[in-house]
Amino acid sequence: MAETAVLAASVRSRTGKGAARATRRAGRVPAVVYGNDQSPVSISLEDRELRRHLNSGGFFNTVFDLSIDGETSRVLPRDVQLHPVTDVPEHVDFLRVGGSSTVTVEVPVEFLNEEDCPGLRAGGVLNVVRYGVEVSCRADAIPASIRLDLARAELGDSLHISAVTLPDGVTPTITDRDFTIATIVVPSAVASEHEAAEDEDEDEEEVEVTE
Repeated sequence: MAETAVLAASVRSRTGKGAARATRRAGRVPAVVYGNDQSPVSISLEDRELRRHLNSGGFFNTVFDLSIDGETSRVLPRDVQLHPVTDVPEHVDFLRVGGSSTVTVEVPVEFLNEEDCPGLRAGGVLNVVRYGVEVSCRADAIPASIRLDLARAELGDSLHISAVTLPDGVTPTITDRDFTIATIVVPSAVASEHEAAEDEDEDEEEVEVTE
């Protein structure tokens, strides 16, 4: 399951573009907390601490205990606005959640046993179609990753969501098809070698028939 982390915040008394710019100049990032039938609250976060969590991975499927001036709210990040040139975080949206709240999150795919994969050992290449899978689950049961085992994948295989054992209560949001997560593709060089070998076999058969 996704971990619960702690993030400190302060209430913002002023809102608007001017106030947001002043907040950023002070080394903090404007943010808002909403949901759970409560009024939205404008807050600010320490820039360095926020970037640390953003760079650690899994930010959007991590539940945070957000400490706002001494009061704690359990939240899930929903959106981060980045500067179009510098990629510096400029604003964050957080959704209040409870343990029984159902949320929709994208969970990263983790590929297991690549070194033992028959298709890869034969010269195939792992072609990742989806690096993450959107799922619906309880806020307190968000998986840290979707684990796909490659131990039996052969050249040309397509690996679908049905090959994944999801935790109880975790369901993909796409339910109308068995969608592909990855394939084991034959590289063009290997394919050319196979085609050349097949052509040689055909030529040998033709020679035998002629004789």
